[in-house]
Amino acid sequence: ETMIPSTDEERAALNADGDEIGRNHIRPLEMDLESSVSPRDLRGNSRQDAYKLCFGAGGIYVAFLYYGSLQEDVFRFKADDGSTFQFAWFLQLLEAAANIIVGYIGRRIVGGTAGLPMKPFAITGTSQVFAKALTSLALAHGLSFPVATLAKSGKMAPVMAGQLLLGGASYSIRDYLQVAAIIGGTAILSLGKKKTGVSQSSTVGVVFIVLSLVADGITGGVQKKLKVEMSEKGMSPKPYDFMYFTNFYMGLVALIISGCLGEIISGTAFCASNPAVLLLVIQFSICSAVGQSFIFYTVAHFDPLVCSTVTTTRKIFSVLLSIFTKGHVMNAQGWVGVSIACGGILSEVQAKVSKSCTSKLQSKVSM
Repeated sequence: ETMIPSTDEERAALNADGDEIGRNHIRPLEMDLESSVSPRDLRGNSRQDAYKLCFGAGGIYVAFLYYGSLQEDVFRFKADDGSTFQFAWFLQLLEAAANIIVGYIGRRIVGGTAGLPMKPFAITGTSQVFAKALTSLALAHGLSFPVATLAKSGKMAPVMAGQLLLGGASYSIRDYLQVAAIIGGTAILSLGKKKTGVSQSSTVGVVFIVLSLVADGITGGVQKKLKVEMSEKGMSPKPYDFMYFTNFYMGLVALIISGCLGEIISGTAFCASNPAVLLLVIQFSICSAVGQSFIFYTVAHFDPLVCSTVTTTRKIFSVLLSIFTKGHVMNAQGWVGVSIACGGILSEVQAKVSKSCTSKLQSKVSM
């Protein structure tokens, strides 16, 4: 998940799942529509923007839809002896390594920012890798992918709590209702039964996903303060600075924990004995790095709201893709839960779009 300022004007968003990215970190390209521009030029620019949007948004959808599918496949994999992949911290180490490589290449190509303080990256990298590892542990302990994904879509709840307690933020009634819909719908789905009578979740898996949400809340609360500190120092990190340094500390934490747990040795041995899961892990790590690069591309050419909308709605498609392709056969209660949660997610997107349009209109009126 990268530093995510919580103010509307400085909304950031480059988390490891590809949520949003900050307006201050990548400057959107703005067309100067002066009277001297001909209609043909305008049509040409619009066509080029459409192509760029299709490329960027398409890349995000493809990379992260496949990312989610691969993550589910990794933890549903069964070896010939019946053993499963349980090495969540080892997986985070490999994913972080892929992002570090891409982030390093990106900094070499577009340049990096010198003299950045490492403390903000260390703090956010630590909280984010815990959030991701706990999500993986939830899947490893039986929580279904649709439940986990919808639950993570409700991470605004702990983020709101963290910012209320640590950042002094305030929210509208609609914000609370949207979060309640996502959480309520997820709870209905998780408590539901498949048509075969098997639960959609496990107690241990639910505990891990709740802890993951707590880590998200800590991240959201701390990042607001860290953003202020960096602004006071006149620091404005570039996008690949975030990708490289945040993942560096994510990888460092994952390396220490996976080493202490013995997952580096056992995880490597499991992958060596099961080439099929090794291929899944490699593809999963690559998709993470590629997906974040598409996020950078999209925000560099369009308003961050466009990227936010794409990454948010992507989660809905990830849930539906999992349901229809991974054998999740749900009863009516499950579908009610999915519908309520997705309604909350779409309401959140609509609120962001409406707020953005209102802000732009007020800016034009005041000019």
